[in-house]
Amino acid sequence: MHSDLVISQTDGRPMYLQIMEQIRQRIAVGDWEQGKEIPSIRQLAVSLRVSVITVKRAYMELERDGIIVTQQGKGSIVASDPKLGAKLYDQELDKHIDRVAQLGELLGLTPKELASRVREASDRLTKEYS
Repeated sequence: MHSDLVISQTDGRPMYLQIMEQIRQRIAVGDWEQGKEIPSIRQLAVSLRVSVITVKRAYMELERDGIIVTQQGKGSIVASDPKLGAKLYDQELDKHIDRVAQLGELLGLTPKELASRVREASDRLTKEYS
C-alpha cells in the first residue's frame, strides 16, 4: 500500500503529529478503510524518509486513540469502528471550534457575537450548496 503521505520540513509541528493528522484524514474520508492493513512502520519511515522512531510514535498515539490496531508480527490495521470516520471529523471540528473561540477572545468578541458570526458563516455555506 502506497501511503501518499507528505512530511513538510517547513511545518512547525513535529513530524509524528503531521503523520498522525494525515492518517486520520485518510481514514476519515474513507481512503483507508476499516479493517484494512496500513503501511508498516518501517515501510512508512522509508517512504517518508523519517526515522522509524518517528513513525512508531505516531502509530502508538493512533493506537492509544483507538484509530488503529497493531498486532505483534502482523502489522497495523485501521480500527473496525463503524463510527470512526464520524468520530475523526468530530475531533477535527472540535479543534477548529477551539481555534475560533481563541480568535474570538483575541478580538474581544462576546460568546453571543461569536455564535452569531458562526451562524452567519453556516448560513452562507448553506446558500452556496443550495
